[in-house]
Amino acid sequence: MKQTKSIFLSLAIIVLILLNDHKIYSQNFVSKYINSIINDTSDISKPQFLIYPTLAYAPETSWEIGLSSLLVFYAKQDTANRLSEINGFTFFTLENQYGLWFDHAIYSDADKWFFLGRLRFQSFPLFYHGIGSNSPEDYIARVDANQIFIKERVLRKVKKNLFIGLEMDFQRLSAVEFIPAEGNNGIQELPLGSEGSTNLGFGIGLVHDNRHNVLNVRKGFFSELALLHYNEVWGSSYDFTSIISDTRIYRPIGNNNVLATQILGQFNSGNVPFNQLALMGGESIMRGYYYGRYRDRNQIAAQMEYRFLPIPFGFTDRIGAAVFAGAGKVFPDLNNFDLNNIAVSGGAGVRFLLFPKKDIYTRFDVAFTQEGPGFYLFIGEAF
Repeated sequence: MKQTKSIFLSLAIIVLILLNDHKIYSQNFVSKYINSIINDTSDISKPQFLIYPTLAYAPETSWEIGLSSLLVFYAKQDTANRLSEINGFTFFTLENQYGLWFDHAIYSDADKWFFLGRLRFQSFPLFYHGIGSNSPEDYIARVDANQIFIKERVLRKVKKNLFIGLEMDFQRLSAVEFIPAEGNNGIQELPLGSEGSTNLGFGIGLVHDNRHNVLNVRKGFFSELALLHYNEVWGSSYDFTSIISDTRIYRPIGNNNVLATQILGQFNSGNVPFNQLALMGGESIMRGYYYGRYRDRNQIAAQMEYRFLPIPFGFTDRIGAAVFAGAGKVFPDLNNFDLNNIAVSGGAGVRFLLFPKKDIYTRFDVAFTQEGPGFYLFIGEAF
């Protein structure tokens, strides 16, 4: 049930570095493009674009073939501005599943505007373990569905590092089918939203952000407090309210190392469909758990990571590493919050300095939980 991404990108980079060192390949268009990535030959102020194939396997999807891309740039090519990033990912599987993802964090000149958001279009299975911190380790149903997810924040700087603005969240789940897991005779009670739903939320967000490079923060502070309300008046299937609090602190340790911490809270009230409950797990926080392994109306989770960027090897200055640990819990309401059934995870990973001039690493993490390991390959740090 754990999805294992191949290490195609990391292996390809290592091989190409060896080829480059020995001048084995000729300087055609492809090799020039590869050389510009390996040696980071571009001007630091210029935008940089990377595109590469991905390969993954999971029992519920069979082989997944994808294409990832990353664009990083400074507004007006001024390195005094913060580094903006746009990344995309598209995939299809041998089970006729597919998806298109886009994420972005864009800063305008002098940080007057900050655009932070993500977009997902996909036909992809979800695993449903039930609701609550006592839900079973094995999923009780696979949920086949078409999903649209669009979340956007448009924030205006009101003073140094402080932004305020509007937030919008649109989620649609359609063509929903709950397929009981093998050996499970069926779900006794289907959750709210099991027939699909369309929900549109509007709200306000307050962000304090002094990070200069969102893909690899060496020193900084980020905190977001957002309130979103979904209402049938403007087309939502259900009425509910969501409050999200996300705070991250980054402290340099010595010349190369970084201690990063994060605490995340999500609190829902009203009639919340199962797909928009607080979902725990994934490639960012609580690594090692499947995204949505635990779900309920509320969630509190925290993690800490120590990063060695880079490790001072004598033969290269492009290899780094990290160790991390996290803990969290989902719960129905504040009156029922306790320290029982807290989920914990931890692990380690290696880093490769992909763009030295912009200080961007690609990471391969292995996370461990009481339910097994998880593997993650991404560009940029987890948080």
